[in-house]
Amino acid sequence: MKLVAAPARLSTSTATFHAEFKARLHWSADTDAAIEQRVADILADVQQRGDAAVLEYTARFDGLDASSMGQLELTQAELKAAFDAIPAAQRNALEAAARRVRSYHEAQRKASGESWSYRDEDGTLLGQKVTPLDRVGIYVPGGKAAYPSSVLMNAIPAHVAGVGEIIMVVPTPKGEKNALVLAAAYVAGVTRAFTIGGAQAVAALAYGTQTVPKVDKITGPGNAYVASAKKRVFGTVGIDMIAGPSEILVLADGSTPADWVAMDLFSQAEHDELAQSILLCPNAAYIDEVQAAIDRLLPEMPRAEIIAKSLTGRGALIHTRSMEEACEISNRIAPEHLEVSSRDPHKWEPLLKHAGAIFLGAYTSESLGDYCAGPNHVLPTSGTARFSSPLGVYDFQKRSSLIEVSEAGAQVLGKIAAELAYGEGLQAHARAAEMRLK
Repeated sequence: MKLVAAPARLSTSTATFHAEFKARLHWSADTDAAIEQRVADILADVQQRGDAAVLEYTARFDGLDASSMGQLELTQAELKAAFDAIPAAQRNALEAAARRVRSYHEAQRKASGESWSYRDEDGTLLGQKVTPLDRVGIYVPGGKAAYPSSVLMNAIPAHVAGVGEIIMVVPTPKGEKNALVLAAAYVAGVTRAFTIGGAQAVAALAYGTQTVPKVDKITGPGNAYVASAKKRVFGTVGIDMIAGPSEILVLADGSTPADWVAMDLFSQAEHDELAQSILLCPNAAYIDEVQAAIDRLLPEMPRAEIIAKSLTGRGALIHTRSMEEACEISNRIAPEHLEVSSRDPHKWEPLLKHAGAIFLGAYTSESLGDYCAGPNHVLPTSGTARFSSPLGVYDFQKRSSLIEVSEAGAQVLGKIAAELAYGEGLQAHARAAEMRLK
């Protein structure tokens, strides 16, 4: 049977556009109640029994039997051996990508991650002290596919931030270890790595076990069980975000080869059936070209069935009145990945306020950002780019306020503080300030 990828064809000039588009955008982040209960049980069990529970769940869910957690920990020698064993082309690609990712995040640290202070006219010192987290956990998916790029994108900014220990967890169903993931861990400077996954791995990182050290924050994507577990342990540890299905939005003026845009839409659709790929374009004839390219290129794709389901179920090719209107709709969507595929992308970039990452120009495919451009590929999804940011060095740092009040400053600030404290009925606060007054 011939596969058909039929994204919705919408036009902003129709009266029904807004309702149709809203329905296409809808995605519920609600987790199945049965998953929530199962995750709650796993977290409680790991918190109580530690290593024994992790070993039991790893055997049950990953088919990986081990008598001790030591058998599930990857040594630095194993990581290096994996790096040495992969083809030279893969070694070179990993190292080149790591260099670019590290360079970008080092620039990010210098721009926003340094401590600072100043003294006011009374000699009072005020400032901010920026310090790295002591220990973080990174979750790397390892079920249906392996993601060495996720290792780089999570571990390298943590390393650049100055995190003391980076603990990686990665499921290895039936004991099958992905050499490229292990090699990426070696290149990125992972401190310790365990072949565990799912809610039990999140629990081990959040609560600590006899073998797995307790971390301060957990980052990295995973399935519904991992997402639910991260939500539940938030507060005990920090988390990066709860990620939804992958998204790409392409703003096109019709100047980019249609095949390129079709493949860019495929690049997100191939993740899973719930991924969303949308094209916004004021040129109706060009939209027809893109659809024709989709039809022609789809049979060549190894993941054609997933792409077809994604594009048919959640994809859209939208005819807009203008590029300005396309930018307006893009801001409403706040996509994870936003490609501005036009002759003059810098004309439109100032109009774009909300996106996880913005890819400017026809040659900037989203896939380059996924692997090696430098900026982080862990991005906000499901419209959360309206208020959140890509994973970065700042996610692995915390800020402490610095206050050193001079004697002269205490004479001014003490009176202000006392007045406000009395107003709040907190006499000890007021008296503590007044005792410093001359």
